[in-house]
Amino acid sequence: MVVMGRIVGAQGILGWVKVQTFTEYLDGLLDYDEWYLGNDKQPWRKVNVLEANVHGKVLVARLPGIPDRTTAEQCKGLLVAVHRDNLPKQEPGEYYWSDLIGLQVVNLGGESLGIVDTLLETGANDVLSVRDAQGKEILIPFLASVIQQVSLDEKVIRVDWQADYLK
Repeated sequence: MVVMGRIVGAQGILGWVKVQTFTEYLDGLLDYDEWYLGNDKQPWRKVNVLEANVHGKVLVARLPGIPDRTTAEQCKGLLVAVHRDNLPKQEPGEYYWSDLIGLQVVNLGGESLGIVDTLLETGANDVLSVRDAQGKEILIPFLASVIQQVSLDEKVIRVDWQADYLK
């Protein structure tokens, strides 16, 4: 499974949930009728999406078994995933954003810059939002001249980015 988003709260009183997506485009999850919900504290379960649409900067979705706001609020923090087999095949050098979230970022000098928290789409290029050990956000452009290696096996991204760029 590939994590594609996170439930961040309830929407309205009828059991709709707000989903922060980890997809390149906000509506990327709308392509999938089956989602898997879970996290490290709750087992994964398959749900068939009843309705979903873009609402501002999040998706809102109506899912089975969530009849009211109270139940929807209890879903906050659940991750939303889809089966990798359902995703389009990637070309070499292409990555799903969700595969990059959580990877360690290390510069060519071996210094750890932090962990990928999310990615941002700026129009010109994508940007890694990296959180250092103190929780400070570091923005690193996702450009071939900066990103030297992405190793999903090692869970690390090596970048040509100096620590003094951060100050």
